[in-house]
Amino acid sequence: MSRSSPGVKRVAAILNFIADHPGQAFALTDLVKALKLSRATCHALLTGLVDVGYLYRTSDKTYVLGPALAAIGRTAAQHFSPLQVAQPEMRKLADEFNVLCGAYFLDDSVVHLRDRAASASHVGYPVPLGARFKLHEALAPVFFSDEEKGFDNWLRTTDFEPSDAQKSLFREAAAAVRRDGYIVIERRAGVSMDGAGYDEVVATSSSDLPIEVLVELTGERSYSVAAIMAPVRDEKGRVSFALGITGFYTTMSMDRVRHAGQQLRDACARVSDFISGASAQAQAA
Repeated sequence: MSRSSPGVKRVAAILNFIADHPGQAFALTDLVKALKLSRATCHALLTGLVDVGYLYRTSDKTYVLGPALAAIGRTAAQHFSPLQVAQPEMRKLADEFNVLCGAYFLDDSVVHLRDRAASASHVGYPVPLGARFKLHEALAPVFFSDEEKGFDNWLRTTDFEPSDAQKSLFREAAAAVRRDGYIVIERRAGVSMDGAGYDEVVATSSSDLPIEVLVELTGERSYSVAAIMAPVRDEKGRVSFALGITGFYTTMSMDRVRHAGQQLRDACARVSDFISGASAQAQAA
């Protein structure tokens, strides 16, 4: 990874320090001491930041955030969307695995397909962008994987009453999400993979689905994968939305399934880092 120049890091340090202390103004001496900068370097940086409006120099020679930076912040807040970062990740996954990659948002008990990238072989896919469907038990562990509260939070969003076996499977699947960062959903035996009609049924139905969640993979057979799903999390670790890759029309080996799951997990981690600010913090370090 390329590294930023020392000058950029010092500018970022000044802006971040002042932003971390809202309502306060700082003199040159304060910033030199706090940020361990030389007086000459700090003064030159402050002068440049004042010139472009990112800082404002008050009459008592202290510094506060400036109007230009405030305007940038307002624009960023108004147009902030993790989908802008997710879209290139989705495109890369769709092309690499010849599938569709969708961004699924949960609104109460309804899943909303907000964005999608399709490989060339999936143009004209029957599930329209913007489709909504009721959250079903196979997807629930992706959105409710918290070990302590996940199961109860899921039940509060649905009138579905799981059997003891379904409760056990949910907990195992949620544990798999926590362990692996993704979950694999497979077509049940005997279900055809020859067309997209199957995926249309899965995406719009809520019960009696021809799929099952896999909590463990073994190398003894091939897999008829329906979907691989992974959560994108915010700065507090809550699920913001999920990315899912679907449209697998050939069986896959265990290694191929794991590779796809890991690539999806890593993509979600990068989007999560963007949402939480971890990416910017790492680059500034």
